Amino acid sequence: MPSASAIPLIIAGPSLRHCDQQHFTLWFICKQPLSSLRLALVGAEFDRELSSDEVHCIPLGEHAFQYLIRVSQDLLLPKDVALAYRLFDSEKGELFHQIDELHYPDEQACRFIIKPQIDKLMHGSCRNAHHHSSDALVAADTQLMQSSDITERPALLMMSGDQVYVDDIAGPMLYAIGQVIQLLGLHQEQFVDAPLADSSQISYQPAAMYRRHLHLLPKTQYKAKTAIKAWYINHPIFTSSLAENHLVSLNELMALYLLYWSPELWDLIEIPKEVAGLNKTLSQRWQKEWTELLAFKSGLKQVRRLMAHLPTYMIFDDHDITDDWNLTARWEQAAYGHAFSKRIIGNALIAYTIFQGLGNAPSRFDAEITPDLDAFLKDPTTSAQDALIDKLLSFERWHYSLQTSPKLLVLDTRTRRWRSESNLAKPSGLMDWEALMEFQAELVNQPNVIIISPAPIYGVKLIETVQRMATLCGGSLLVDAENWMAHPGTANTLLSIFQHRKTPEQFIILSGDVHYSFSYDVGIRFRHGGPQIYQITCSGFKNQFPEKLLPIFDKFNGWLYGHFSPLNFFTKRKRMSIRGRRPNGERSKRLVNQSGVGIVEIAVDGAPTKIGVLHADMSETEFLPPRR
Repeated sequence: MPSASAIPLIIAGPSLRHCDQQHFTLWFICKQPLSSLRLALVGAEFDRELSSDEVHCIPLGEHAFQYLIRVSQDLLLPKDVALAYRLFDSEKGELFHQIDELHYPDEQACRFIIKPQIDKLMHGSCRNAHHHSSDALVAADTQLMQSSDITERPALLMMSGDQVYVDDIAGPMLYAIGQVIQLLGLHQEQFVDAPLADSSQISYQPAAMYRRHLHLLPKTQYKAKTAIKAWYINHPIFTSSLAENHLVSLNELMALYLLYWSPELWDLIEIPKEVAGLNKTLSQRWQKEWTELLAFKSGLKQVRRLMAHLPTYMIFDDHDITDDWNLTARWEQAAYGHAFSKRIIGNALIAYTIFQGLGNAPSRFDAEITPDLDAFLKDPTTSAQDALIDKLLSFERWHYSLQTSPKLLVLDTRTRRWRSESNLAKPSGLMDWEALMEFQAELVNQPNVIIISPAPIYGVKLIETVQRMATLCGGSLLVDAENWMAHPGTANTLLSIFQHRKTPEQFIILSGDVHYSFSYDVGIRFRHGGPQIYQITCSGFKNQFPEKLLPIFDKFNGWLYGHFSPLNFFTKRKRMSIRGRRPNGERSKRLVNQSGVGIVEIAVDGAPTKIGVLHADMSETEFLPPRR
């Protein structure tokens, strides 16, 4: 294990977060506390020492300190012109100039642009480090590098869920996490109602891999009810089919985020390709995951460069916390009624807050969350950790909006669920009545909007039907039966919002989650005029649907639920006319199963002029309008 002296000054970042004409937000991780900081915004006439209110530092461990630079003032950043940022420490000098491959060719600083009028954006979700597909964020960086005109860059990058996979960890990744915890001196914690007394007892040796679902993760007995009968089963609370290495402690989660975003940490650790203590099957799995992680590591410098030059926004979905997070009320009862499972979920939510949530809209956390977060990380006691988790579990401001044109609304579809009243084991609605009414209020007087919904609002109807059938058989958790149409109250309220005569004229809905890409044009049946809705789904950055299965779903969905099919009149969305766009003009295909980052170009009136996906191999798919 290398000594602390080998750790670079900047461990992860810099990453641009919430940036507009009034705000500049910059995130990075440093190995030690810094002295007074000076920020220069080239092209904005801003160059001064930062106050303590503008520098938010929280200690993650002995050799890891997160910094969030927050500068806010009227007319801070001019729009539609090239800008650059440089950060100086009074003792260390310029902080980012020695980071390898941080700048684009022939540039001496990180350049960016502020676009209040969104004419183009990138979006996507689902980045699984050890999946066999390539990382599309590398392709996104390559495209930015190839463009010499900064005004042609996207206005922002929107990550709509599953930025990390807490519940699907490769064996070699878990081994690396153990080394990072030790290298950075990340804090340990005590457990309650767990097989281990504290996190220091967790083994990261290969012989202990792929076994957490058997001996570490909690289980509970609860009733599973079907249309025929009910029975009791000893069901795992953490339902992912790949939960063998599910993370549990906060230091593990911190290490995971750093390994997802830090090229340098990978150079400081060693992961053997062949290990003892595993059977033949698991040894083969280890070697395959080891190979995929090497490919993932090779693209991290480009991913960091992309996020250093493009304002980036995020929202959680299930895998950022755990699979099937809050999917049913029964699951919530089991998960939050067990002290150890509540701690596991709470730890993931703390990590999301630190590494993702704070950068989206920092001011939303100032009153309720940030004081408790700072107090806990400065003195990480068990009582402070539990109190912070309680605060986060009751927090209702994870959603946010950007005052752009079109206005961009980011939905929280995980923590404000509409629980089933007929059967607690049925899927909960993705948003409850109060949340949907707040959403509707945000739409008032908006001519056009962009909505970020982690799960597609208008999905593939055949797959939703399969999920409904599984729910009737008591298998909602088995098939991830969560979609906007799964709960009658949520579905009908949402569709009524879209049909209201005071809604915007143009809706663009950006989604991910499903591990394939598609685009629909949606209108209201039997009405002249009315809003035009564009459902655009891009998933994943580094993930795919099972290759042999998706073409079957695609074909049968076209046969059963095509635009002119009478079966559409038996669905909840029967009042909507839905036309699938054609990927690269193909006649019958509608779904694309290849990792990629979505690129949407938008006209001034809020309508998309181009809907495409840039794939990891630099090929492109354009979704062409349906034939009329």
